[in-house]
Amino acid sequence: MSAQVDTVLRAPQMITGGTTTSDGWVAFHQGRISAVGSGPAPSARQVIDDGAVLVPGYVDMHCHGGGGHGFDDGPTAISHALAYHRAHGTTRSVLSLITAPMEDLLDRVEAARQVCAADSRLLGIHLEGPFLSSNHRGAHAESMLLDPLAGHIEALLDAAGGRLAQVTLAPELPNGLRALDTLVQAGVRVAVGHSAADYDQAAAAFDAGATILTHAFNGMVGMHHRAPGPVLAAADAPDVTCEVINDGSHVHPRVVRLLHDLAPGRVAYITDAMVAAGCADGSYRLGTLAVTVTDGVPRLDSDGSIAGSTLTMQGAVQQAVRIGVPLPEAVQAATQIPARALGQAGRIGALQPGYCADALLLDQDLQVRQVWADGQRVGTG
Repeated sequence: MSAQVDTVLRAPQMITGGTTTSDGWVAFHQGRISAVGSGPAPSARQVIDDGAVLVPGYVDMHCHGGGGHGFDDGPTAISHALAYHRAHGTTRSVLSLITAPMEDLLDRVEAARQVCAADSRLLGIHLEGPFLSSNHRGAHAESMLLDPLAGHIEALLDAAGGRLAQVTLAPELPNGLRALDTLVQAGVRVAVGHSAADYDQAAAAFDAGATILTHAFNGMVGMHHRAPGPVLAAADAPDVTCEVINDGSHVHPRVVRLLHDLAPGRVAYITDAMVAAGCADGSYRLGTLAVTVTDGVPRLDSDGSIAGSTLTMQGAVQQAVRIGVPLPEAVQAATQIPARALGQAGRIGALQPGYCADALLLDQDLQVRQVWADGQRVGTG
């Protein structure tokens, strides 16, 4: 068997697919997982046991940048931001782009498309805007928001060249459901978010093919006993994944645990990180808007609204455990569930034979010690 194994990673605890295995190991060969087990491991060119916990690589389906760089700012900036998040455990990413004038947005989609084509660890592009509600726009410039007209949708699909993975839109907008159908027919996952939709409107969008709720509880109508809102509509739709920014600021810890109860097996942790992730407090920009980061929380200078986050996927998992989410469930929310939401089940998000050789070795505090992607070690910081 040694001829079929390049690398073995092992740890006292292995967590994948919602289960925990003692003394677990995973074997890599030619960028794929060739075997998984416990106890004695196969011989290999290298055997590494530098960690207390072995988990799949994290999958971030909603991120705007980090390490002082944003995904809206071209290939070099994208490369630097990805390096920051990969050092903190994200082995597969979606490039989220913020609202911009249509001409600029098309240029940014084209640049992101080229980067995705050159990097197999990128899962595509996410457009968080411009098809959003002005009443729940968050850190999106109101003057740049648009109705999702057919011409806009077709232009964005053309610019993305098949790399458009996800679009967040407010389905209650004029032409919202028509745009939703066009996107779904094109193979794009539609997320309900930054929306004034009530329970019935959100439910109609999920019935029409939307499969994701963008950062649950943020940028939408809240839950009320007479107006349950889009979060409960998503919880009631069995095929919908609920993103959540689990940083302790965007959503109260008790509400994060409630979301796990409402939608078991369908909660995906996201960073929604912006350029300031990994940087000192201070002044930054998110798109065209001025942002000040204080104690790690970015807020718009104009009205104090939270403007993205400085979270990493490592931090999201650590926060989950601190607030009482069982570790196997927290790992699933950072790996298997977002992978499935993006149509990547069977390829990434779990330690199983045939999957991409993406894995992390963590210490007892769930700090990332080593990151492996496609069977190769990548830098950690």
